[in-house]
Amino acid sequence: MVTLSSVARSMGRRFVGYPKPYLSQFRTLLLQSTSQCVNLRRLSNSDSGIVEVNLDRPGVKNAIGWDMLRGLQHSFEAISRDSSANVLMIRSSVPKVFCAGADLKVGTGKMLSYACNQLFVSIESTGTRVLDHLSVICFDWQERKTMSSSEVQDFVNTLRSTFSYLEALHIPSIAVVEGAAFGGGLEMALSCDLRICGEDAVLSMPETGLAIIPGKNKFPAKLFSRAGGTQRLPRLVGRSVAKELIFTGRKICGRDAVSMGLANYCVPSGEAHLKALEIAQSINQKGPLAIRLAKRAINEGFEVDLASALALEEECYEQLLNTKDRLEGLAAFAEKRKPKYVGE
Repeated sequence: MVTLSSVARSMGRRFVGYPKPYLSQFRTLLLQSTSQCVNLRRLSNSDSGIVEVNLDRPGVKNAIGWDMLRGLQHSFEAISRDSSANVLMIRSSVPKVFCAGADLKVGTGKMLSYACNQLFVSIESTGTRVLDHLSVICFDWQERKTMSSSEVQDFVNTLRSTFSYLEALHIPSIAVVEGAAFGGGLEMALSCDLRICGEDAVLSMPETGLAIIPGKNKFPAKLFSRAGGTQRLPRLVGRSVAKELIFTGRKICGRDAVSMGLANYCVPSGEAHLKALEIAQSINQKGPLAIRLAKRAINEGFEVDLASALALEEECYEQLLNTKDRLEGLAAFAEKRKPKYVGE
């Protein structure tokens, strides 16, 4: 059995704790990845089974560069190998921003200025201003302005395949969105199973303002059924709403995201993590094998006709019939106690 602890030892890393404000709520362990801007945390005690990926690149408001991208890849791969992980939360350590995204199809200062003007304006629907996010943009300009076309293409392909890997994880994933989630940042949130927004959340796909479109993937559809924003967004909010958001690049707040089905909850600013943790704790108490197979049945069944989807559901159900967890669930119900699932 591979766990995050064994991964940490093999990497020669050490575990450290959360900052003090968190210690009063729950104990955690930190697995430092090879990236300086992505941290992989594992909660412990009663929350064992919950893992967190923390984005921490404050200088550019979590814009995704190569270092962060590699950190995300390594973190998701470690989670995929960890049989004790039951639910993932992705959050930001940077105030007022989730992730500024990544967009390399920019080559002039004029277009950079245009993008800033398009993104960082008043949000009339909420009365919120995001001018303090002026350093947030859909790309890390200093890192990427010298990239060749082939390097840009390689980065974009790697970014999209990383998001598809996240979407295909066997455990549920929750995006904790406080502040800005633009372009690729929003696409990362769309790759998660659930999205929890704070009231200060600002979400947008501004790519058409830069003469490109959201999302790209070089992998065949049978390997990764969804590519990027033009595919995931309409599956959540419907084609008409998705078209309007992508065609105009309109920014929406957390409440609007919930009303259109883009987010599951909108909570007061600063409380999105607590709400996400509450949901993660609820998932963590359920049978882990059942959760994983339910996710598979929903995701794969959504892509096929109803008859095929029902056959898939039956296949997933049959895999649970002879498990220890199913017997434990029945016994706990009969004995009127909480079940103790072991994932077998």
